[in-house]
Amino acid sequence: MARTRTATLLAGLVAGAVVALGLATPAQAAGEHYVSLGDSYASGVGAGSYTAESGSCKRSLNAFPQLWANTNAPASYRSVACSGAKTGDVVNNQLSALSSTTTLVSVVIGGNDVGFANIMTTCALAGTNACLAAVTNAENLARTSLPGWLDNVYNGIKNRAPNADVVVLGYPTFYQLGTPICLGLSEQSRAKINSGINLANDIISAAAARHGFTFGDVRPRFIGHQLCSGDKWLHAVNFADIGVSYHPTANGQSGGYLPVFRSAATLAAKS
Repeated sequence: MARTRTATLLAGLVAGAVVALGLATPAQAAGEHYVSLGDSYASGVGAGSYTAESGSCKRSLNAFPQLWANTNAPASYRSVACSGAKTGDVVNNQLSALSSTTTLVSVVIGGNDVGFANIMTTCALAGTNACLAAVTNAENLARTSLPGWLDNVYNGIKNRAPNADVVVLGYPTFYQLGTPICLGLSEQSRAKINSGINLANDIISAAAARHGFTFGDVRPRFIGHQLCSGDKWLHAVNFADIGVSYHPTANGQSGGYLPVFRSAATLAAKS
């Protein structure tokens, strides 16, 4: 009997220590009702293993939301992220997935609104001057219109999921600059593209802050894994499958986006 009481007491102490050390996170995540919103960076275009039900939205089993759900076993998980989505598509087609029972939301949106795909096509095919002009036009559009478009999305999330922690994720810069040999675009074009992506991230981060959301900056995770690096986590131009160009690989989702989302979700839950 004494040994039984001692074992019971030790088990209680260990359980208490586990909770005190924060090691009960998976159990806490098990109560989450998680919804993923956004564009191709959230759906996982470029990461392969697309689900049949997602059709042209190309939701990948290797996308960071699915990877997080696999590890944390939330009470419910749904991704409605879709390739090609703009802020208006999120408002009109994706917010209906949210409800008052939703406790965690991730969203990646804004790149298509300022024409990421068209810019990269111009830069790849039309030369440096056309590339610089295309990025400049997109930067002007981002400054004048993107904040309002993002506000529409973020207001909608708050209205539909008032009890949720919301994590907004940005975009990686595409190029490692200053490499001695990098075929394709000029160094001037690559630097301008990175500058435009940085501006978009700044605008997205500021909009997230206005709404009390947590911003996850993926750019540091992709350093050393950009195009022109030796270990790329982004697809270069792929004329055989043009849609994956400039999107994260499976490694980019698991090594870039996933740890940033995981950390930001934990921070959001504590705030």
